[in-house]
Amino acid sequence: MIRALAAMQDKGFRWFFLARAITLIAGSMSSIALAFAVLEIDNDARSLSLVLAAFTVSNIVFLLFGGVIADRLPRALIIQSCYVIDILTVGAMAALLFSGTATVPLLALLSVVNGASTAFVLPAMQGIIPQLTSPEHLQQANAMLSFVRSATTIGGPIIAGIVVAAAGPAWAMVVQGIGWVVAIPVLALVRLPPPDHAGGTTMFHDLRVGWREFWSRTWLWVIVLAFMVMNAIHIGAWGVVGPYIAKNDERLGIAGWGWVVSAEGVGILLMTLVLMWFPLKRPLRYGMIGMAAFAIPLTTLGVHPAVILLAIAAFIAGAGAEVFSTGWNLAMMENIPGDKLSRVSSYDMLGSYVVMPIGTLVYGWLITHSDVTTVLVTSGILYAAIAVVTLLVPSVWRMGRPADAATERTELADS
Repeated sequence: MIRALAAMQDKGFRWFFLARAITLIAGSMSSIALAFAVLEIDNDARSLSLVLAAFTVSNIVFLLFGGVIADRLPRALIIQSCYVIDILTVGAMAALLFSGTATVPLLALLSVVNGASTAFVLPAMQGIIPQLTSPEHLQQANAMLSFVRSATTIGGPIIAGIVVAAAGPAWAMVVQGIGWVVAIPVLALVRLPPPDHAGGTTMFHDLRVGWREFWSRTWLWVIVLAFMVMNAIHIGAWGVVGPYIAKNDERLGIAGWGWVVSAEGVGILLMTLVLMWFPLKRPLRYGMIGMAAFAIPLTTLGVHPAVILLAIAAFIAGAGAEVFSTGWNLAMMENIPGDKLSRVSSYDMLGSYVVMPIGTLVYGWLITHSDVTTVLVTSGILYAAIAVVTLLVPSVWRMGRPADAATERTELADS
């Protein structure tokens, strides 16, 4: 147990973990609440894809600037400021829904603001974790954050499905806003060293430095290119087609979709427990194999979207996704200099997200013009093929852990 919770020995990480847990618990219902808020106004998959695309486009536009700012300013302060913006945007969405004045364009506009805010939060969070814990505790720290994220993913969608069906999506948004209000003072207790940025450089100079760090690592840009397509498939096939099928196919239903998403969270949760105990020797190799498993629920959703069968498939995919998530975070945090980590992370996120708006719009169009089963089965095959192809890159297949490499060098020197 001590090994599994080793990162909690670090005081700064404890406060950050608590603040993150609060926001994850409160926000775990948000995606379902927003999806069904849109479908309640206009039962058209294209409307849902428009709102999701608005968030993603805004996020993409501001990501690189978010990375530069996160390497220049105190990262905890950036996160707090963005939480205030999120409270205002989500509160406005809830107020519009309560008053009956919500429209798809208004929700899309508020999603633009929320997406911009998230563009500053994500690089700051990626860069803050190595500042809060020691290198030997990094895997446990990332696994613990994934644990609470997956734990809330299990309960959140189920509760959201019930709340949305019984009272409407606005109440889920109210809970989300309250969570962020509580998290802000908790995050204020996190104490960090001043940023390493020396000053005297322009934002564009800092962006060029971040790009050189990004492009100099083959394993990094290859996987980002892969996720450029994989994420477009994921958000389109799972994020747009999934809720649409749930609303219109009695084999699944809104509440059933909540159970499926929660089953994915259970898979993530159990895998985080494994990763708290056992070191991930080949983070990228096993991670991309794990990502290929997402083809299983995609094809199941198209062939036979029954709740139990789809939940089992989502469970397997969730476990695989967590292996990648922890492995990817370790690869980034152990191989990228800390003073450039947020910028490199922003390039990672930009590349991974840039095609997602196209994915939402394309799948919104596809399911109104093509056979849904054919679309989803083809998507599953393509998704798995892309994930497996990355393993042909030597630096992806062979990457290990710095601690293991240091041990091997010591053993060679002693022999």
